Amino acid sequence: MQTHHGLTPRLKPLSARRSATMSVLDIGTSKVVCLIAELQPAEAMSTLRGRTHLARIIGIGHQRSLGLKGGAIVDLEAAEGAIRQAVHAAERMAKAEVQSVIVNISGGRIASQHFEARVNVRSGTVTGSDVERVLETASAHGVSPGRAVLHALPTGYALDGQGAVIDPSGMIGNALGVDLHVVTAEAAAARNLMLAVEHCHLGVDAVIATPYAAGLSALVDDEAELGCAVVDMGGGTTSVGVFMGGHLVHCDAVAVGGHHVTMDIARGLSTRVSVAERLKTLYGSAIATASDERDMIAVHGVGEDEGEAPGHVPRSQLVRIVKPRVEEVLELVRDRLRSAGFGAQAGRRVVLTGGASQLVGMPETARRILQGQVRIGRPLGIRGLPEAAKGPAFSASVGLLVYPQVAHAEHFEPRGQGAFAGTGTDGYFSRVGRWIRESF
Repeated sequence: MQTHHGLTPRLKPLSARRSATMSVLDIGTSKVVCLIAELQPAEAMSTLRGRTHLARIIGIGHQRSLGLKGGAIVDLEAAEGAIRQAVHAAERMAKAEVQSVIVNISGGRIASQHFEARVNVRSGTVTGSDVERVLETASAHGVSPGRAVLHALPTGYALDGQGAVIDPSGMIGNALGVDLHVVTAEAAAARNLMLAVEHCHLGVDAVIATPYAAGLSALVDDEAELGCAVVDMGGGTTSVGVFMGGHLVHCDAVAVGGHHVTMDIARGLSTRVSVAERLKTLYGSAIATASDERDMIAVHGVGEDEGEAPGHVPRSQLVRIVKPRVEEVLELVRDRLRSAGFGAQAGRRVVLTGGASQLVGMPETARRILQGQVRIGRPLGIRGLPEAAKGPAFSASVGLLVYPQVAHAEHFEPRGQGAFAGTGTDGYFSRVGRWIRESF
């Protein structure tokens, strides 16, 4: 029996010849980022051939995140406050009002499912309706109850058993097959995320899986074609996306991130969380060096005032706390990739993004554990980003601006638009309209 499953809102594809102003919201466990950008049609770029537009940032606002744990909302009011402040800062800078946003989701146990389908070609030549029929047949498979569909991406077609067909339209054959990659998240997590945004009187255009957004932003076309794993290391979650043949073929996430390293430091050195975060940023490292025993760092205890003389510990003590947690996260990623059958292919090339990937020694540790070539991924092909936002921490934010350019590749049943209606996440104005109709 097919289960009726929630579908997040769908974004209308962006015309390759038209300019547009887009607003995006990156809601993470450690920070909330709002970007407002002008997307202008661009000439084809040699390394980013898939992109039709060049994004120029006209407004940016970022704020410390509140009310989130492990990428999921745990305090709606606190999350709303952080979102409002980030959006307000971006609006002030852009001198424009944000009506609706594209948001990302890191929590909610992001997972992948693969479906196959085959239909007979009616006229001997593949038409648009044949392609539509095979996609509908593939997407008719039931997704687990309580899961919301984020993406449904055709990863390849087959014609009479001949695989790796990119676009079968106009080709001759009798049987048309498709492989459909469906990315899902827990419906409750997606619903609460949308609810927090809509409480700020903003519409939600689409909900994107964070590793997909990070890959769209940080990968060049050849990496996505040859095979690559994007590991987005955030504050509360570490999510992974595997790209192959130019498509996203696998998504996964573990609820461990940079904030867990900070908490380990706070416990291990008996200090405040804010002090632990500063120590991690200034002195933290995932690899030990010969000078660690000699380098002393000042640590204020939990109950001590700033005016009191701090205690001193060797840097090696800090490294001994940081290193095991970082190794644990990377080992979890490695094991998840192996159990999904992508260990060998994805391990050859790994791109690290997210704020936690900036820790000293992270690429070297990842090389040792994931056994492949590792680089730090930064947002590519974007203009107007301030210097502070050009690092890996903003990869997912920028990827949300790239998404409208590739949204046309996705397939969804027509009923996708209203699937979340009546769940408490329909838009503000529709709720007001419903209240007026019911009251008078």
